[in-house]
Amino acid sequence: MVELSNIVEVKNISVNYHTLTGETVAIKDLSLVVVKGEFVSIIGPSGCGKSTLLSVLGGLVQPSKGEVFIKGESVKGTNPIVGYMPQRDQLFPWRNILQNVLLGLEVQKKLTKETRQKAIELLEKYGLGEFLHYYPYQLSGGMRQRVALIRTLAIDPEILLLDEPFSALDYQTRLAVSDEVRTIIYNENKTSILVTHDIAEGISMSDRIAVLTSRPAEIKNIHDIKLSCEEISPIKKREAPEFRHYFNRIWKELDIK
Repeated sequence: MVELSNIVEVKNISVNYHTLTGETVAIKDLSLVVVKGEFVSIIGPSGCGKSTLLSVLGGLVQPSKGEVFIKGESVKGTNPIVGYMPQRDQLFPWRNILQNVLLGLEVQKKLTKETRQKAIELLEKYGLGEFLHYYPYQLSGGMRQRVALIRTLAIDPEILLLDEPFSALDYQTRLAVSDEVRTIIYNENKTSILVTHDIAEGISMSDRIAVLTSRPAEIKNIHDIKLSCEEISPIKKREAPEFRHYFNRIWKELDIK
């Protein structure tokens, strides 16, 4: 039997923002545990604090109360074992695809002959080998997002934070890219936390879904996703008979008007 280990522990955190007109409570007394190798989605109403939670996990925002632990260590700032994939690919147009992928390694001063070769191998492994010297404008939106993921993977993080990374894509491309991204994450055995507005996307990609309340965000419910589908493909998982039951349950919990 495989022993489960907690890689992320969020303990009773609250986040308060102070403005000239007063104080806004974005997150209130929220706790969450993520097990190594899990794919967890965070779903909640618009403006409830999902992205704020991701920023706390990434060490970009310090909680006003409570504490976050990564591999047992208290989070006090950014951590090299945590990779972040934003809503847009944020590829630099003046750098070719390989140069864009190597950017994180350059910033972290980890660019060596070996890490460069590993980045090239990742691009080749996931169908981008022939595009190393292309520029972002020469690639489709889906391919650019794949490049963005490989740029994140090139620094070899243990945890991936995904902040609605498919939201800028059209629906058909979004389905295809989410399928590709989930497969890549599974193959690379990364622990992943996805923020999404898309209930179907969350169900099809995740091992568990945490549903948040309206702001201030609290955990309303956590769903263990068990679909009678042996494939890891999110597109195939949408065909599972249990899929609609999860969808309807989460939709009601969100209480969207």
